Amino acid sequence: MNHSLISHFEKTDSHSRLSVMDVKDLKQLVRQGEGSHLEFKLKANHPEKIIREVVAFANTQGGTLLVGVGDDKSIPGLKFVDEEEYTLVRAIQKYCDPPIQYNLERIAITDERDVLVFSIPKSEQKPHFVKINDEPAKAYIRVADRSVQASKEVRQILKRENQEGIRFVFGEKEKILMEYLAEYPSITIDKFCEIAHIPRWLASRTMVLLVLSHVLKIQPNEVLDSYSLV
Repeated sequence: MNHSLISHFEKTDSHSRLSVMDVKDLKQLVRQGEGSHLEFKLKANHPEKIIREVVAFANTQGGTLLVGVGDDKSIPGLKFVDEEEYTLVRAIQKYCDPPIQYNLERIAITDERDVLVFSIPKSEQKPHFVKINDEPAKAYIRVADRSVQASKEVRQILKRENQEGIRFVFGEKEKILMEYLAEYPSITIDKFCEIAHIPRWLASRTMVLLVLSHVLKIQPNEVLDSYSLV
């Protein structure tokens, strides 16, 4: 390990510990395949993409990120694990806002190769964003086995989901919405605008309040979110 890495690991508590899992445990975990709580990355050569997964797990229900595992469930491990770890730890510290708490361990596959295990709990400081240089900040959430960019409505829901005393008035637009959902399984904000003849900002605010009040549930999507009755 070069001097900069040594200095970094001596000055921080973010470097990995040996995992309580062994290779057998790791193989059993990998056999499950990627899902809402599990993601595989082969290498850390694109850390800006990997931190999306970290942010998505923190913004949703938490999860485990395995670095050194392929999408095909192969487990080649990382040959230069210290360098890869340093790259990822630095990227998480630099590009995640607000900071994300996580646990980092490593599992020895052979004498020369390891797998990094990032355990990211569900955060209480949502939403977290990826902020890379001058690019617009983006929030991500986990949907099945993918991390997708969160819409404005999802970001509002994440920010306010623990807020108490949320109320809404059941008026004409809500009546129209309930009648539509009695006939159809889901609705988008654009469709709500159309049937209720209201501007998008009002439809958006109404949907967010109804989700926070546990009347509706949201199904996030990379293209267009949909809403259905709880």
